[in-house]
Amino acid sequence: MENKKIAQLLFPDVTMTAEEVLAKYPKRSLKEGQIVTRFAPSPTGFVHIGNFFQAFISYNLAKNSDGIYFLRLEDTDRKREKANAKEILYKALETFGIKFDEYQTLDGKDVGQYGPYVQTQREVYYKVFAKKLVAEGKAFPCFCKKTEGKEDVLKQRETKWLENDACEYDPCRDLTYEEVKAHLDNGESFAIRLKTKNKGDERIVFNDLIKGDIEAKANAKDIILLKSDGIPPYPFAHAIDDTLMGTTMVVRGEEYIASTPAHIEIFEALGFPLIQYCHNPLICKIGDEGNRRKISKRYDPEANMTYYIEMGYPKEAILEYLLNMINSGFEIWRKNNPSLHWSEFKFKPTEITAVAPLFDIVKFNDIAKNIIATWSGEKLYNAWLEWARQYDQNLAGILEENPQKFIRLCAMDRDGAAKPRKDIYNLAMMKEYFKYIFEMPQVEFEDADKDNAKEFLKAYAENYKEASTNEEWFENVKTLAGSLGYATDNKLYKANPDAFKGNVAKACEFIRVAITGQKNSPTLFTIMQILGEDEVKERLKV
Repeated sequence: MENKKIAQLLFPDVTMTAEEVLAKYPKRSLKEGQIVTRFAPSPTGFVHIGNFFQAFISYNLAKNSDGIYFLRLEDTDRKREKANAKEILYKALETFGIKFDEYQTLDGKDVGQYGPYVQTQREVYYKVFAKKLVAEGKAFPCFCKKTEGKEDVLKQRETKWLENDACEYDPCRDLTYEEVKAHLDNGESFAIRLKTKNKGDERIVFNDLIKGDIEAKANAKDIILLKSDGIPPYPFAHAIDDTLMGTTMVVRGEEYIASTPAHIEIFEALGFPLIQYCHNPLICKIGDEGNRRKISKRYDPEANMTYYIEMGYPKEAILEYLLNMINSGFEIWRKNNPSLHWSEFKFKPTEITAVAPLFDIVKFNDIAKNIIATWSGEKLYNAWLEWARQYDQNLAGILEENPQKFIRLCAMDRDGAAKPRKDIYNLAMMKEYFKYIFEMPQVEFEDADKDNAKEFLKAYAENYKEASTNEEWFENVKTLAGSLGYATDNKLYKANPDAFKGNVAKACEFIRVAITGQKNSPTLFTIMQILGEDEVKERLKV
């Protein structure tokens, strides 16, 4: 009876009962095998690749089972919340094609029957269940000065701590009704803590879909359920929200394994059935000293999902790379199914890798190259223009002035090519990659080639005329090269190289360096056509 009086004293304005709350959220009608899962990020203004990794796993598991995928914003940590964070999050999710069955729109409208889909709009429910636990003697108010911290609690434990130091019982766990009322009459704020039933020597076993059965020490700590501002930390909010919203599986990082025993005790105290956990491994990188470390937003730009948007990576590249990290079988599947969409690749929770995957930027760029290599020149141009309009308006203006010129540029060694070039992996690099189109190159020849290069280019400029085909262009170069002492037959050149100034390949190299400033480039004939005769002749003056 005293516990009920304390509960009413603490929450006089909470009139709704736990049964009434549960009635507002009827059990979902699901077919066998359907998974209901969610992405529950904090709106911090930073979409970490590790969080997106979880979101993408959840998305696939829901879709592969014809299930339900919803978005819930966990905005209870107000210190971490940033302005426009919601917009940044939604843009990233939309860019990478992550769609939800239930969510809250940017203008605050709930789509779905299990909202609100923002935690701070669900505060009354947390208080209802906190009041219920206090009334049942499973939770209690804590009036420690810094109830979310430990310093003052440790000082009180010097005199009030139990001898069994395997437990972490809070000093306020056995306050009487009169003591609680005295604290409240004194204007003191309080938090609500779970009154753990454990003594510190219990062991439990829980199942993880990736790692299997895990044995761990049971929770023996009076953990916080509601902070002094009435906001719940993750463990309590998770148990209530995911139960009410009908979540059947929670995908989260493996760092939560250590705190799972505490979450389990909360579920048990509330009388809720335990939800299935799927603890995914954390994405890692190899550090400067060769050590494996978690990918970090402080040190790694690729930890931020916005990075891939700003750099203009094809969205399919990051999704396919993440699939490769989720399940190593994807790489073989992709090789055997080059034309299928990535969503055709199916996997089960038990097939997710248990080993922390390594993020390899080189391998990721290779995937991006392979994807862009399948694009037509027009598709690449349109993507480049769209990117430039947002991140380089001056470039966008140039691209818009002569679309056919730049479509042809993008199509080089691409449209109709049996083996298209695989040099481009994001849109941000293209201006530098095609730098020779936008400005006169800096031309430098090796000392041994300078005299021959000047001689050949002078003669080539004097005889230059636009060719109609690549074959015609090459024959013109070959004829001129032969007349100037260059070998037109490679067999003869290899047999006696000293008898020639070089071969036709060397002559083409001179032209390529003069036109582009590079020894390697896409089809030189097409580049020269794009530049036009006057510009070509000007560049041949070295």
